[in-house]
Amino acid sequence: MDWKSRRITALLEAALIEDKAAIDVTTVLTIDPGLRATGTIVAKQGCVVAGIGCISAFLSLYGKLSGRPASRFEVVSHPEIFDGVHVKKGQAIAVIRANAASILSTERVILNLMQRMSGIATLTNEYVKEVAATKSKTIILDTRKTIPGLRALDKYAVSCGGGTNHRLDLQDGILIKNNHISLGGGLPAVLARALAGRKPGQIVQVEVGTQAELDQAIAGGAESVLLDNMTPKEVKKAVKRLRRELPKATIEVSGGVDLKTVRDYAKTGVDFISVGALTHSATAVDLSMKITADLL
Repeated sequence: MDWKSRRITALLEAALIEDKAAIDVTTVLTIDPGLRATGTIVAKQGCVVAGIGCISAFLSLYGKLSGRPASRFEVVSHPEIFDGVHVKKGQAIAVIRANAASILSTERVILNLMQRMSGIATLTNEYVKEVAATKSKTIILDTRKTIPGLRALDKYAVSCGGGTNHRLDLQDGILIKNNHISLGGGLPAVLARALAGRKPGQIVQVEVGTQAELDQAIAGGAESVLLDNMTPKEVKKAVKRLRRELPKATIEVSGGVDLKTVRDYAKTGVDFISVGALTHSATAVDLSMKITADLL
């Protein structure tokens, strides 16, 4: 993750502006502006960490917005702790040494973002471990079901948990879904147009939810098939047929997948399982920050 990229910087700056961090009246009225402090971020539950890089980025942006640069700030963590690592309850994730006001005024945005990102990474890792237990080669994918504006961070968190990013946006790949089919004159018609009009290197994937749609996808030469809202038994039957009739096509499953069923879907032999819950239903993990004044 490039925390200094223009896109990410804009997201983080918007978070600081939203929280009015640069005009934190409580801190201004109660804390000596010259006081330096140490803030320690602690995991209050076991989790997979994601978002450590946002700490330095937020502190730098706070200095820019407030006109009170967090001079000589330092963010350190144990060499064994970085994004994607599993930490235990009570373990310190990172230590911030900086001007006390800068830590106090950025504490909430830092924790909010890291808690969400670590929650996504942790949930993703649970799915990845369930699939790994089947010894299949199935890959866990995310979806576009992300918080508007936060997609880059949500998908980075998925990768920290061991998942793989699917389409980043509507330009990143061709996926024909049920609404395209109903509005475009049926599956054979929209599939034919997509195959004829796609750019070199673009794979045409089509979503199917019925046996009739599967028949049409095979007849039309789909290059990737998304089996939507099918039972593991139905998926297994479809996989067997697709491997025989469209041997080069990749097979993905979505819909009806949770931690209780993901193993059953992985055992069907599909290439991918996409899970919207990774980003739209992940629970933020519990992190806290303890701040103490530095002794002179």
